[in-house]
Amino acid sequence: MKRPFALALLVLAPLACSKPHGSAGGEAGAALRIAVIPKGTTHEFWKSVHAGAVKASREMNVDIVWKGPLKEDDLKGQIDVVDSFVAQGVSGIVVAPLSDKGLGASVKASVKAGIPVVVFDSDLAGDDHTSFVATDNVAAGRMAA
Repeated sequence: MKRPFALALLVLAPLACSKPHGSAGGEAGAALRIAVIPKGTTHEFWKSVHAGAVKASREMNVDIVWKGPLKEDDLKGQIDVVDSFVAQGVSGIVVAPLSDKGLGASVKASVKAGIPVVVFDSDLAGDDHTSFVATDNVAAGRMAA
């Protein structure tokens, strides 16, 4: 499954290449600590994304912290995880949101704290996040047809 590896590389690249700012950045030369928050942690797809994120972290020399809700219907759990990482002052957050609006306040708080947010898999309403990475399902369907 090379797709999750490539996705993780693309998602982590904007964060690894940007300098953290505000209180979240830490000292110059300090390793970047990036929180990766999937929609859930038990489904095989998310396990493969986790493997890709680990591989990308090694290739890009960044630390990742993988944490998310167990199931893909736990929006409150995902919000709590994002808020926890904001409070910890990670260098960046990569999140696959369970709801296009549900994480809005948490993402705003992250940006206000100087922590960039990259959204992947499903988009998030608003423009507070730094980047969005996902498969173009319409184009993929055309290619498959």
